[in-house]
Amino acid sequence: MFSFLKKLFGGKRQQDILDLLQQKAIILDVRTVGEFRQGHVKGSVNIPLDQLRSQLSKLKKQKRPIVACCATGRRSGIAAGWIRQLDLNSVNGGSWQNVGRLLQKMNT
Repeated sequence: MFSFLKKLFGGKRQQDILDLLQQKAIILDVRTVGEFRQGHVKGSVNIPLDQLRSQLSKLKKQKRPIVACCATGRRSGIAAGWIRQLDLNSVNGGSWQNVGRLLQKMNT
């Protein structure tokens, strides 16, 4: 029963994000520059979604997993999908606040 609830409320997804963060994943924030300036995860890289396709080769060269984030998870879901098409390990981290909380959890 607990595992069902965990899956239903994103427990597996949260663990997938944590696993990649432990592997020193790139935290990719796909919000606009203005949104990023208002707050972001320390150490994250900002490439707005509308510029991401032209920057994908740079990400591929780094050969690291990627946790994409944005304000709500919609744009980062699109970004993670594009990145997976390049055969890179990528997950949608949801909101940047969610990724920040998971990093805190990992570091405590």
